[in-house]
Amino acid sequence: MIHKIVSLVALMFASFSFAQTTTVTDILDREVTFNAPAQRVIVGFYPEDYMAIGTEAAYDKVVGMSKYIWQARSANWEMYTKHRPSLADIPGIGRVDTKTFSVEKVISLNPDLIMLADWQFKGLGADVDRLEQAGIPVIVVDYNAQTLARHVKSTHIIGVITGQQERAAKIADDYTNNMTMITERLAKANLPKPRIYTEFGAAGVNEIGYTFGKNMWGAIATMAGGDNISAPYVEWWGKLNPEQILASDPQVIVITGYETGNGDDAMLMGQGVEESVAQARLAGFKQRVGWSSLSAVQNNRMFAAYHGACRTILDGAMVQFYAKALYPELFSDLNPEAAYKDFYKKYLPVTPEGTFMTQL
Repeated sequence: MIHKIVSLVALMFASFSFAQTTTVTDILDREVTFNAPAQRVIVGFYPEDYMAIGTEAAYDKVVGMSKYIWQARSANWEMYTKHRPSLADIPGIGRVDTKTFSVEKVISLNPDLIMLADWQFKGLGADVDRLEQAGIPVIVVDYNAQTLARHVKSTHIIGVITGQQERAAKIADDYTNNMTMITERLAKANLPKPRIYTEFGAAGVNEIGYTFGKNMWGAIATMAGGDNISAPYVEWWGKLNPEQILASDPQVIVITGYETGNGDDAMLMGQGVEESVAQARLAGFKQRVGWSSLSAVQNNRMFAAYHGACRTILDGAMVQFYAKALYPELFSDLNPEAAYKDFYKKYLPVTPEGTFMTQL
């Protein structure tokens, strides 16, 4: 018995002895000091990225999280909890966007670090001061901006938090190389930019859904060489007037969706979604009033993508998908779906099965 206790104490000492006081400059150029790798972490956002970069073992040290963003992708969440049931037992901390985020809950979990998305940090306002006054370092990362610089820096930050700097560097380098390939090929070809419109199709055919300006799918469309018709009218996300969509006449349309939607005509994509179902839902959007006149509809350049594959280090495959949708000949050699699944094979413990991108 004494031998077991001594061994346990030695193991605990070893796990903490590797932690060193580290100062990291986060996405907002704030200097944040904490012991790395962190031993008690709260993950405010980007839970799948945290596992991909930090390995599954990183969740041994996650003591709290904002679960809704993962649980919103219900089939994806089920896939992970089936593999690792303990994920369901991690305490929730609420949501910033619905003002249910609980500072008291966070403090009660005694974390030595909380990782927040840029938008969460800004939305919390004075509550950030309360966390820091309680001695909890707050570090900010950002994949929502959908820029190469922030994707790469966020990945390196998570690498430091989890003690997986080499793995983070490899993931960041792969992402950079993918983006460089697309950017250089576009520059060399110097082709006219096709007009593109992206809409989150959860509301269904009869209601115009959210589109994206300079972040998320809007930024992906731009990075892939498209002329995003929403950019002049929507800064981050919002809805375009139906007449404006018709006037802009997109040459390519992408409708995104999750595994569930708001009705039987909502766009469905993701884990467990059959491609025949996804294509039938996508075809329904062609029937919108006035859309028969659009170039994208007339030329059958209608596409669908998994909404859960945006604002994440996994979205390199989606940039490929957009690039190929916009310039099918220039990027004919790319296989975006294979690239998406390959990331899971390399960096995550589960294998997604379903429809993550498709076209009519």
